[in-house]
Amino acid sequence: MILLRHELGEVLRERRQQQGRTLRDVAAAAAVSLGYLSEIERGVKEASSELLGSICDALDVPMSVVLDDVSRRVAHIESLTAPVSLPVGGRSAVVSASAA
Repeated sequence: MILLRHELGEVLRERRQQQGRTLRDVAAAAAVSLGYLSEIERGVKEASSELLGSICDALDVPMSVVLDDVSRRVAHIESLTAPVSLPVGGRSAVVSASAA
């Protein structure tokens, strides 16, 4: 099962690391505790829209860009687990990619 909080956390962590910034730096700029930001990045906690906006501002990345990155990650995961039609005994059978 895909959890948005995991994918969002990964995107936020990647953005922060690409900028060479620490959790402490971004947490201070976003006015959120370091521990809470860490939990968001690890996908343990859900970020409210207000908090997500503050984190995006602190990273100087539009929220729409972050959400687009999350959407692309989710689409990629879905493509890996989408049902696949396989010919079986002259008929098509649908199996999940994880079972194939």
